[in-house]
Amino acid sequence: MRRKEIKLSAKNRADLEKYCTKGVHDVRLAVYSRLYDKNRPVVCIDEKPFQLPSHTAIPLPMEPGKPWREDYEYIKIGTYSIFIFTEPLAGWRYAKAFPQRIKKDWAHRIQWLLTDQYPEAEKVVLVMDNLNTHTISSLYETFQPVEAFRLAQRLEIHYTPKHGIWLNIAEIELSAMVAQCLGQRCIPCIKTLNEELLIWHIHRNQFQKGVNWQFTTKNARIILKSLFPFIV
Repeated sequence: MRRKEIKLSAKNRADLEKYCTKGVHDVRLAVYSRLYDKNRPVVCIDEKPFQLPSHTAIPLPMEPGKPWREDYEYIKIGTYSIFIFTEPLAGWRYAKAFPQRIKKDWAHRIQWLLTDQYPEAEKVVLVMDNLNTHTISSLYETFQPVEAFRLAQRLEIHYTPKHGIWLNIAEIELSAMVAQCLGQRCIPCIKTLNEELLIWHIHRNQFQKGVNWQFTTKNARIILKSLFPFIV
């Protein structure tokens, strides 16, 4: 496809360049290129809906010469929201499921992150998708103004661009979680689900599994060049 040529004034040129590059460069590339700083850790957050299926027939256990047997038919007994936090440079992640996805859940997770996980950090650099619950207003709707302001002042928020959630490193951790922990398993309740998630992220943290992010600003200029108009 031929790139579109646009003639612009100096002001419009600056505005267009800012619009085209902000979502990709500012968040994922500029932020991910930062060196590790314990006073300003970069933390990615994401959420995933998860259905709890149940067997319609009791599975048959393994026997000599026979494998585990189960019916592919299942019934849905509930849908929950799994929060995942990850600090890529530290090789740390944390996952927990909640009965629903509401603003108060996100606000309480942020309070936990700042108060329990990073109490000494000056600011936490938070990378996340632009969901309707992921806003500072959620803090004010959940806590008293003094507490909401305290939490907000310790956040440096960067949103993934529209149609660019793959630039959130937490998506990589979600994929690993599904492959290594959840899969096609029938988990009976949220209590068991959280027990499984706890075992998974403790085991993964012990091995200090990190993310080797290699998509740089230079890569973006080449691979995503169609997003950048040819300005004359």
